[in-house]
Amino acid sequence: MKTTLSTKRFWLLGIAGGLVLSGAFLSFAQEAQNLPAEAFRSERAGKLALFTRWRAASPEGGQLSILYKTVFWDPAKTAAIVCDMWDNHHCPSAARRVNEMAPRMNRLLHALRNQGVLIIHAPSDTMKFYEGWPQRQLALAAPKVDTQVPLLRWCKLDPEREGPLPIDDSDGGCPEPDEPKIVWTRQNELLEILPQDAIGDGFEIIYLLKQRGIENVLIMGVHTNMCVLGRPFGIRQLVRQGFNVLLVRDMTDSMYNPARPPYVRHVRGTELVIEHIERYWCPTVSSGDILGEPAFRFPEDDRPHVTFLVSDDHYQADKLLPQFAQELSDRYDCYTSVIHGQGKNYLWGIEELAAADCLVLYVRRLALTKEQLDAIRAYLAAGKPLVALRTASHAFDVRGEPPAGCAEWPEFDPEVLGGNYKGHTMTGGSLVYVVPEQSQHPVVAGLPTEPWRSEGTLYLASPVREDATILMLGEAAGRKEPVTWVRTYQGGRVFYTSLGHPKDFESPAFRQLLINAIFWAMNRPVPQPRQ
Repeated sequence: MKTTLSTKRFWLLGIAGGLVLSGAFLSFAQEAQNLPAEAFRSERAGKLALFTRWRAASPEGGQLSILYKTVFWDPAKTAAIVCDMWDNHHCPSAARRVNEMAPRMNRLLHALRNQGVLIIHAPSDTMKFYEGWPQRQLALAAPKVDTQVPLLRWCKLDPEREGPLPIDDSDGGCPEPDEPKIVWTRQNELLEILPQDAIGDGFEIIYLLKQRGIENVLIMGVHTNMCVLGRPFGIRQLVRQGFNVLLVRDMTDSMYNPARPPYVRHVRGTELVIEHIERYWCPTVSSGDILGEPAFRFPEDDRPHVTFLVSDDHYQADKLLPQFAQELSDRYDCYTSVIHGQGKNYLWGIEELAAADCLVLYVRRLALTKEQLDAIRAYLAAGKPLVALRTASHAFDVRGEPPAGCAEWPEFDPEVLGGNYKGHTMTGGSLVYVVPEQSQHPVVAGLPTEPWRSEGTLYLASPVREDATILMLGEAAGRKEPVTWVRTYQGGRVFYTSLGHPKDFESPAFRQLLINAIFWAMNRPVPQPRQ
């Protein structure tokens, strides 16, 4: 599904660890919260629509919240910095990943440049190659600026603001044997440098941003745990100088050796550094939201892709599902993404469906643009797996009153899920249990044999389709109803449960049920969880 850049999105995250967002950043975030759906499909007065993600700790500690927000940036006040995308590297795997990432990054830079964003190429230590280039002279011509916060040549880890890095890079981060020292000489040739761009290194980039009145910076490149954070134009410096900063999280790579703690695959190591940045320094965004494509993944990343579609305004799905996605990444070696509606009738990240191995759906009475609803129909028509929770039984049924320009799908429940939703009991709570005859089904493997209590009302769903296999029942108010079943749709495996009340997510049995369901839907064994 392709659309113009004006319809693309960025993911915006909030910031924890004492980080204070600038007034401009906050005003954009507050503005975005109250926008009607049509605004997401417009030029928004020429602004870039950015859908961001960040992590925040609750005041009482415990599990981090994963947060999403849409903001709008003025392209004339925005720059994109390309950090250290060199032509070569002493670490062969690092050089290989730069070459794999560069074509996608080049297209991203073209898209941003066409919207009026200033592109700054910053291949550190190679400025001799660019002597005499007009783009280099542009950066050098920026007048020196005195800053309230002193500029640092290298911004080290700040223990007053951030925790230790989540990966051990003390060996330099290269998994290959020592190679002869290879010196980079210029930026990677796969990245085009156009006449309106700038080329810089060091403080001159800060001066150029100040000269141009730049307030917002997108940063991409390598390496996330080193130069992207620490360079004099890197994230730590930019945030300290008061810029609104977003890391393009799928356009970066870390220097990490999987033989070192925490002993995870390389791509997961990079994700851990990104999560560190989201918690302590700045939000992140995906290039896919700008280009209308799934996020970039390195060819070596063969993890199953589970995408979560959430837009629930009733059961906190927008908070609970991202946290559950985090568990899949941390413990079950999955690549996860979140398609987010923020309570509106427009979804950010719908392009991820094209690359997803499983869709986890938790939405309630959501009308969508025809284009986006068709993307969901196409995913299911292709026989791809679906795991649907609670209000998904009336996911796209708005009772015949879709907003202008939007469509509904009231037949989704009987057609796809095989259900028959017609309301719920009025009293809270129900007893749920596995159907004894189905106790060996992989979806309910490891679940308690005795009934347990769900705090949610019991959904009235009987009779379900004859081709559905009922795995669990629930009882409340003198009623007995199916609460969990499986079937196929267009050849794809479909799981549905009417469980999913926020308190259910605190139940180990419910969480195991979801994990089982996701891997069953993908026809994969449940892997041994990482402790």
